Amino acid sequence: MDGYLGSYAILGLVLAAGVIVFVGAFSANKLLRPSDPASPPGKFIPYESGIDPVGGDWAQAQIRYYVYAYLYVLFAVEAVFLFPWAVVFDLPGFGAATLTEMGVFVAVLALGILYAWRKRILTWT
Repeated sequence: MDGYLGSYAILGLVLAAGVIVFVGAFSANKLLRPSDPASPPGKFIPYESGIDPVGGDWAQAQIRYYVYAYLYVLFAVEAVFLFPWAVVFDLPGFGAATLTEMGVFVAVLALGILYAWRKRILTWT
């Protein structure tokens, strides 16, 4: 399969194989499952760590947990951007430009962490 449309033909074959596997798996599931599954008492009751649920189903979560998660994602993304920067920084002709760009990037993130620190978002109560 050479030529311009050859790669599209391969892509089409891979997609067709994926659809066949998908349909085959769901068909096998429909054929092999029990026709009348058992319904023991308590099957549809919520299960929480082996303890029967007590009380309502609504619980309030504090906003600071979401802030911690957001800050974690923010700094995880920063770490992901630092690795390619370290690879490009070593190449000839990229030293000063990449150092300046990463300096601006880290400075913006440092301002963010400084803001969170000053607002006492990072203190655990």
